Amino acid sequence: MAHTKAQRAVRGNRDSRSKRLGVKVYGEEVVKAGNIIIRQRGTKVRAGEGVLLCRDFTLMALKAGKVKFYQKLGKQYVSVV
Repeated sequence: MAHTKAQRAVRGNRDSRSKRLGVKVYGEEVVKAGNIIIRQRGTKVRAGEGVLLCRDFTLMALKAGKVKFYQKLGKQYVSVV
């Protein structure tokens, strides 16, 4: 019986690989079309002008330009100007 208990304790002891989420390009930095700006889970930051919200909530630049972060009605947005 003790062997089974020890085995179960070890089995659940593995940790998952980190997903590398977060901001990849910061404000005032230059991006090309297709560059990833933010990887996120859920819409912590919303897509503004020139930014595409992907299926996994990744924000991607649709056109070349400078990244701009701003707030509107208490929500955070990112756009490419």
